[in-house]
Amino acid sequence: MKNESEQGDLQETGRWQSYEANHDPEAGQWESSGISYLTFRSLVLLRRTMDTGVVLLDREETSLSSIMEKIVDEMVQKKEIRPDDRDRVFEALTLNPSLKKPHVLEKLPESSVPVRFIFVLIGSPKDDVDYHETRRAITTLLEDNVFNQAALKAQSDEELNDALTDFLDCSLVIPPIEIRDTTMLAPIIGFQKKLLQERLSLRLLQVPPNPKQIQNVIKCNISAISKVPPPDDPLARTGIPFGGLIKDLRRRYKHYKSDITDAMNAQVLAAVIFIYFAALSPAITFGGLLADKVDNMMGVSELMLSTAVQGVVFCLIAAQPVLVIGFSGPLLVFEEAFYGFCQSQDIEYIVGRVWVGVWLIVIVVLIVAIEGSFLVRFISRFTQEIFSILISLIFIYETFAKLGSIFKAHPLNRNYEHLNASVADPWHPIITHHMPVDNSTGNITTVTTVRYRAYPNTALLSMCLMFGCFSIAYFLRIFKNGYFLPGRIRRLMGDFGVPIAIFLMVFVDISINDTYTQKLAVPKGLQVSNPAMRGWLINPMGEHKPFPTWMMFACFVPAILVFILIFLESQITTLIVSKPERKMVKGSGFHLDLLILVCMGGVGAFFGMPWLSAATVRSVTHANSLTVMSRGPKPEIKKVLEQRISGVLVALLVGLSILMEPILRMIPIAALFGIFLYMGVTSLSGIQLWDRMLLLLIPKKYHPNEPYAQRVKMSRMHMFTGIQIVCLAVLWIVKSSPLSLALPFILILTIPLRVYLSRRVFTKLEMKCLDAGDAKVTFEEEPGVDMYSETQMPL
Repeated sequence: MKNESEQGDLQETGRWQSYEANHDPEAGQWESSGISYLTFRSLVLLRRTMDTGVVLLDREETSLSSIMEKIVDEMVQKKEIRPDDRDRVFEALTLNPSLKKPHVLEKLPESSVPVRFIFVLIGSPKDDVDYHETRRAITTLLEDNVFNQAALKAQSDEELNDALTDFLDCSLVIPPIEIRDTTMLAPIIGFQKKLLQERLSLRLLQVPPNPKQIQNVIKCNISAISKVPPPDDPLARTGIPFGGLIKDLRRRYKHYKSDITDAMNAQVLAAVIFIYFAALSPAITFGGLLADKVDNMMGVSELMLSTAVQGVVFCLIAAQPVLVIGFSGPLLVFEEAFYGFCQSQDIEYIVGRVWVGVWLIVIVVLIVAIEGSFLVRFISRFTQEIFSILISLIFIYETFAKLGSIFKAHPLNRNYEHLNASVADPWHPIITHHMPVDNSTGNITTVTTVRYRAYPNTALLSMCLMFGCFSIAYFLRIFKNGYFLPGRIRRLMGDFGVPIAIFLMVFVDISINDTYTQKLAVPKGLQVSNPAMRGWLINPMGEHKPFPTWMMFACFVPAILVFILIFLESQITTLIVSKPERKMVKGSGFHLDLLILVCMGGVGAFFGMPWLSAATVRSVTHANSLTVMSRGPKPEIKKVLEQRISGVLVALLVGLSILMEPILRMIPIAALFGIFLYMGVTSLSGIQLWDRMLLLLIPKKYHPNEPYAQRVKMSRMHMFTGIQIVCLAVLWIVKSSPLSLALPFILILTIPLRVYLSRRVFTKLEMKCLDAGDAKVTFEEEPGVDMYSETQMPL
């Protein structure tokens, strides 16, 4: 009300619930919430108002009119207003709460919270006072928990002013300079945290350490002191054989009924659809690459069937059914190395895997009996990131090596004479039969030779398909975390980026029907990939020749290597998924899940199926898709839908996809190479070692505001990075040598190396900055956030 001729009214224009939200009267809706930012002038005016204005404490009045009457009388007494204006001011302060636009009322919730503070600011419109900003300042002040508690206990004006001074001491002022980029504001966050910590320390010295009071000082910033017993540690050793396994069974199986009923949620169905494609794409990709590595002794059909059967069993009886199991890069590297070893020793590879599986079962039973899962505590970020970059580099190298082999088989020639010399189908190899005669015996021998011909444009089209598939998948991944289009559409396109990329490349390949490209080899139905060499049941004594007895016992060595790989991936993935920040309440079971995974792999070897482990990125994605977030300006995790049904359905759908053989045969191998490259490149994101390797080429003034770059001397940081690079080079040399099977053993040696560095070379602060094991849990609800940054383990 600016003059007496206007009819007064009250209108809600802002609300504070941890964050500020303003009402737009023209649009008739509330704007998005955010952190309150105040002008320095508004704080000065607020301080002046509280110094000279009327302050009434601990009033017993219960109605607005009686409170306003006391305020007006006090204003007259302090000569803030003239006695003649008393009635008009009182009338203005006791208006009926009517709104200018009645239809807005539905969006303005009526609060039933008891009122404890009332702030009245009266002045002339001619005064040089910004009433709106001053109103924002006082409401922000009252929303502060420390000031709020101090105001409740204040017995005088001085105590209230002291609380205001404390608030101002922790407030920051940004000078009037141009802020060119939001990154320039990054140092403010750390400085603000320091101020809040000092404020909290002073507060705790003044207030007795009552848990409830401490919790009210800074909401959600510290944990309340309570007598609640610490949560059960699933990695704690009991000291009795199979003690950890028994604890896992007791901890998890009591929730089995709720594991079924909690799945009755629409969000679970959406997660099934999403994770199905997230699990199917790697199964097809790795299946095709595995078939190429082991001469079709295992391929797409075996991997998809193994993913289906083991996935169903695991989700039904595992302690952490949120985990998604599947094939991974480290296991592919081992299969290639073991196949090469068997070929060099003239041993049947598929039979050797059976004996490796037998030893796997023996090893895992022994490890679970002694509660060996606690060893995962010693696997730090130092080892994880070396292993992750090694696998990523292998992915990238193998992609270009395969592309190079295509260029070698189909070189770019000036003239392809063989295509012009015959009207026969040029896409088939030339088969010739030569029958030499032995002059001494007169015997005739038929020698058949097969010559594969180089075809025009095959290499170029394969290269285009590879880079096209990689580029589309990578772009959609970046697009998912961008700002264009609504969030749901972005996430949908990003989550299905790999299937979209493969589909588009299949369409391109079909459109160019006069150029040959190699396609994915998929058997019909439930046939094995190479029916001429194996069946669905493998004879442990030998398929086509007796299996050496000495090798039956020697398979213990590669079994240890496989166990190490499964142990590393599965246990670390369980640690990531079961972080306290995710608020999972049903617990996990390291010992039980490891026993199930390895035993299934051991039994599956008798059927010629690949070994599987917990897939890190797919598991994190599954957990994220089942997470229920709170509503508001800053969504927080409310709960995770911990259940078994989504994993079972995903595994069944992957198994049924074997019937898609006509469609899978249309996928060009070169497109899968692009996905392989995509996995290698995206696996590098979020790896601190990779970021520090890039910092070797970046001047210090451009280093990020991270502890490892700001709190550690640059020379010391580069020294730590150099040590990891040397370890990486040693692992690459071992991988490329005849001793490639020893790769996991060499990797394990980085654990004692890290212990030595932490005790003799680097300080505790340096190791905490360079080798911190905690990664921030992130979700796709926020733009610019990527789940890949949460894990240091390879895909």
